[in-house]
Amino acid sequence: MNRSRFSGRNQNSVSFRTQAHTLGPITNTITLIVLACLLGLLYLTQVTKTNAYGFQINSLQQSQSQLQAQYDNLQVASARLQSLNRIESSAVAKSLVPVTPSATVQN
Repeated sequence: MNRSRFSGRNQNSVSFRTQAHTLGPITNTITLIVLACLLGLLYLTQVTKTNAYGFQINSLQQSQSQLQAQYDNLQVASARLQSLNRIESSAVAKSLVPVTPSATVQN
């Protein structure tokens, strides 16, 4: 068979060579440094968010404890104020005889 410079029917007219594209050692080093920096930034943003939420939680817990103490004080004051009315309207208090001085003490 006669092979010529021209391609025949159903034959490729261009031959392709595959070349392996590899990165050099400097490019690999720079790429690793950039990736390490990106991971460091990601870590710092997560830590910062966690600290911010920690401060919010701490302030909310402090306000909760203050409100709980205020609620407890109001409960005690309410019980103290209601106790006088309860004592006056109780059956035991109504059955008591008022004490009036029968005589005065003279020196």
